[in-house]
Amino acid sequence: MKEEEKLYEDLKVEIKDLKTALLVGAYFSTGDKELCVEHLEELESLCTTYGFEVLGKECCPLKKIDPKAYLGKGKIEELSEKAASLEADVVIFDDEISPNQQRNLEKVFKRPVIDRTELILEVFAQHAKTKEAHLQIELAKIRYQMPRLKRLWTHLSRQTSGGAGFTKGAGESQIELDRRMLRKRMSQLNKEIEQVKKHRAVQRHARERAGVPSFAIIGYTNAGKSTLLNTLTQAGVLVEDKLFATLDTTTRKFSLPNHQQILLVDTVGFIRKIPHTIVAAFRSTLEESAYTDILLHLIDVNHPLAEEHAETTYQVLKELKVEGQPIITVLNKIDICENKLRVKKLKLKYHHTVEISALNREGIDELLDLMMEELSKLRKTVSLRIPQSHYALVSELMHEGRVIHHDYEGNDILLTIEIPQNLEHKIKQFEVGA
Repeated sequence: MKEEEKLYEDLKVEIKDLKTALLVGAYFSTGDKELCVEHLEELESLCTTYGFEVLGKECCPLKKIDPKAYLGKGKIEELSEKAASLEADVVIFDDEISPNQQRNLEKVFKRPVIDRTELILEVFAQHAKTKEAHLQIELAKIRYQMPRLKRLWTHLSRQTSGGAGFTKGAGESQIELDRRMLRKRMSQLNKEIEQVKKHRAVQRHARERAGVPSFAIIGYTNAGKSTLLNTLTQAGVLVEDKLFATLDTTTRKFSLPNHQQILLVDTVGFIRKIPHTIVAAFRSTLEESAYTDILLHLIDVNHPLAEEHAETTYQVLKELKVEGQPIITVLNKIDICENKLRVKKLKLKYHHTVEISALNREGIDELLDLMMEELSKLRKTVSLRIPQSHYALVSELMHEGRVIHHDYEGNDILLTIEIPQNLEHKIKQFEVGA
């Protein structure tokens, strides 16, 4: 391996050898404490997904964020004693902490300190399957690690060790060398990702040319998106009760009850406080939802933070600039939801809503009816008189559209048919009364 490549491998953050964790959250007012507890429960779910055993969770009152160490000195010392007594391998903060705060906290805790962003990056790295996902995650990790060089790169500790040849000046020069090396790697990753993005664009263009409408299943992580895809298409997609059990986009064909062929796209789950590095790095993957015709927004109505999860999804859509698309709101896990008031509030807030249980198929017929209804708004019903010499066009229309009436008159074919918008330019001259 080249020296540069070896150095790059040495610089990567590895938390895989850590097994146990203490979780830390903060709240600014008494009314926010309950929300802080619920957010720590989600952080614990992320830890479980990664493989950490959570030994304790601490919600800390906070008047203002300390720019040096996030929390006040007294509270940090108290947490340090608790981490030591629990023998926690790592301390994980629910909110993102700056590189400077991270270094100062580790000096007090005398153990690694990471934040929610770093944990999400590690979970993503652990569950990635495709080449694209690996590229995106590596890029996100480099962007996150770049300002944290002095903490992350263990070989730099030699600059203060007093060993021969490792002066402070040499160490600083090494940091600059490493920065240039990582910037070079980032440039290479961006080029590779751009190639993947172009390939996806070609595939997407082919789908658009084929005229097959598409639905993207979006929503908060663990809302049941993969379960719904499996229920509808028997796709065999991995389903686990873990956050981010699957990361890679899955597309499957499906035939609606009116025999309309569609594509269902299962996308990566959204999450509260999604790190900007991940939004940026996964943009080409998340943008799959932007290039579909209709969004199926899945909400786990049984979750106590269902309303917050829904708002998080809309916030991510806003960042992706795809808020204007038709959306069907799918209230999932209705079979185990006892909070009817929450369901009522969500139905009042979001239009085109349907209640289902993806697991036991409850409400699936109603969902399919709503999908057909929304799809019909993107299509046009036309009456056509087409000469039999243009039978290739008739064949295409019958394949891509939904025939309402079909007859013959002389050498002409009479059609009343519902067609997708992308075929309208082909039939203008044959419209009856046009």
